[in-house]
Amino acid sequence: MGEGRHETGLSAFGVVAILILLGLLGWAGWYALDAWNAMRGVTMSPLGWLFMVLGAVVTFLVGAGLMVLVFYSSRHDMDL
Repeated sequence: MGEGRHETGLSAFGVVAILILLGLLGWAGWYALDAWNAMRGVTMSPLGWLFMVLGAVVTFLVGAGLMVLVFYSSRHDMDL
């Protein structure tokens, strides 16, 4: 019984996919920095900051809650 050859490296498609994703990440970073610099003179009131923080917190809590539900349903055999 011979042992099969196990490839652990990425295929050519995998390398191309990673390069494309890295390019998109670089473009998104450049775009975000450009947008941030374009709004240099814009000010936001304390109420605006409050709602910005509340939006981030609620978004995080919704994502965490959904992940908890996925984990719970997986552990208790509720998945189809």
